[in-house]
Amino acid sequence: METSVVTVKGQIVVPARIRRKLGIKKGTKVAIIEDEHGFSVRLLGKKYFEEFAGILPVKGKATKALLEERRKEREREDDRSR
Repeated sequence: METSVVTVKGQIVVPARIRRKLGIKKGTKVAIIEDEHGFSVRLLGKKYFEEFAGILPVKGKATKALLEERRKEREREDDRSR
């Protein structure tokens, strides 16, 4: 077990040994997940998102809907700029 101290700004330092082992570098994105024990920190890499693959039964419908909404937003912006 490693320990760290919370700074005045609410920051914590991940010990160097753990940073090296997990490949954490400046700019690495993490998720802070609250649970019944407090919180945990998860790396937001490809592996994290792969855990969620296939949990929604939408078969690409969400992606299509998002792309359609973005297309409509661009059209509205184009109309406003004319």
